[in-house]
Amino acid sequence: MSENKYFEKIEKAAKNRQRAIHMVLYSLLTVWGIVVLFPFYWMVLSSLKSYSAYNSEYIPKFFTLSPTLQNYVDAFTTVPLAGYLVNTLIFTIVTTAIMLVVTILAAFAFARLEFRGKDLLFTLFLSLMMIPNELVIITNFVTITNMEMRNTFMGLILPSVTSVFYIYLLKENFAQVPDQLYYAAKVDGTSDFKYLWKVMIPICKPTLVTITILKVIECWNSYVWPRLITDDQAYFLVSNGIQEIRENGFGRENIPAMMAAVVVISIPLIVLFLIFHKKIMEGVSRGGTKG
Repeated sequence: MSENKYFEKIEKAAKNRQRAIHMVLYSLLTVWGIVVLFPFYWMVLSSLKSYSAYNSEYIPKFFTLSPTLQNYVDAFTTVPLAGYLVNTLIFTIVTTAIMLVVTILAAFAFARLEFRGKDLLFTLFLSLMMIPNELVIITNFVTITNMEMRNTFMGLILPSVTSVFYIYLLKENFAQVPDQLYYAAKVDGTSDFKYLWKVMIPICKPTLVTITILKVIECWNSYVWPRLITDDQAYFLVSNGIQEIRENGFGRENIPAMMAAVVVISIPLIVLFLIFHKKIMEGVSRGGTKG
């Protein structure tokens, strides 16, 4: 009996230790979650405060008893926020669609087709990831300017239709598909394009969904390139449009309306990520796993 009590005591101590570790971890995660989410909470809270209430607060308040949606009305009526959203939507959809076509074809070529110098070419292709983005932006800016594509959707879209990282991620995923499927398809007389469309794309759908979502987020948040290549408000995206509002519009003095505009811009990406976050993690893990 004494021996059983001894083991029970050890087991109880181990459970208590594990429970204490879990409590500490959950407490730290809770604190970290509050720190991460607080800026978004403050942004939403500020957007619901009236202009007079916001300016009368000598000490910021963490709540409001009289929320208002007038700031959201001002965000759409004072500046062309709806136009910025439409431009960003067009830019995002077209860029993502073209990028998917380029990425799928390039990844399939590197993963399945055999041609001279493929390994060397892929190594050189990956080395492009070592080039700083600032150098690429300068080159693209000069090229687009010489082609007289400034202040056009074509000038906005063209430099963003390819990505070395996405091609690499999808190529690794394509490489996991058994070679026997490809050889069997070729024996049946299936073309490479049909094999890609009927076999490879359905099997690698999680990775393609991940790439699509990440590209949408990248396009929606794009700032530096649109800021350089456009100075006509008719082609402003939401990112540089908001910057223009902050510098020259009501954003300098009407902070609540500025916050309302930022909330409107942020909500689509937040909803998109909440809906597809599991697929994003699944796609990334599949793309980085061999075998």
